[in-house]
Amino acid sequence: QLQLVESGGGLVQPGGSLRLSCAASGFTLNYWHIGWFRQAPGKEREGVSCISSSDGSTNYADSVKGRFTMSRDNAKNTFYLQMNSLKPGDTAVYYCNARQFKLLKWYDYWGQGTQVTVSS
Repeated sequence: QLQLVESGGGLVQPGGSLRLSCAASGFTLNYWHIGWFRQAPGKEREGVSCISSSDGSTNYADSVKGRFTMSRDNAKNTFYLQMNSLKPGDTAVYYCNARQFKLLKWYDYWGQGTQVTVSS
């Protein structure tokens, strides 16, 4: 079964840090675009960061640049989101995603979501 399993969310005070993990099973991430999204209550899901399978480039939403770092460990078939200097506005459910364009069709897999709450 192909799936992504997330871990690492929780409650943290403003200015604190968390690291999210997303482990893939049933497929190899090497040739997939990977990314992190988040959805706050009452808001649409938004992209946070991504790594392209084409050239390995990493991109971030303006709201998290300089604070969040996305990385991958191909040996563990896992990717991460290191979140530093967290703000209350970062509170959301975070989802990891892997997608691939193959045979004229996009294939998307999503993690189950993990709650990140930034509050004092």
